[in-house]
Amino acid sequence: MKNYTITVNGNVYDVVVEEGASTGAPAPAAPRAAAAPKAAPKAAAAPKAAGGAGRIRVEAGAAGKVFKIEANVGQAVKKGDAVVVVEAMKMEIPVVAPEDGTVASIDVAVGDSVEAGALLATLN
Repeated sequence: MKNYTITVNGNVYDVVVEEGASTGAPAPAAPRAAAAPKAAPKAAAAPKAAGGAGRIRVEAGAAGKVFKIEANVGQAVKKGDAVVVVEAMKMEIPVVAPEDGTVASIDVAVGDSVEAGALLATLN
């Protein structure tokens, strides 16, 4: 038997593989036993900003990359005005202000990858 530690997409697995007898048969496609995944080490990611500087959250509706930032901190925006543009599946999706307010923080930068629901900006 041989023990291996394998990392797949940031998940660490301890795998035990049995070596079969030389019978001419092909080796099994998967290991015979695998331990439950261990917690992957957390990458040290520096926070972008304190986030939540304002009371109104502007969140991504879909996962993608920040394509453009339309508003600046201190700028007054009306409900429906684009604050950030996210690119997803080759489409530019404007993320708009949910209500009238003033931009309190921009919590992303152009090129950042974001998940659906991620905080992009806040308004007051």
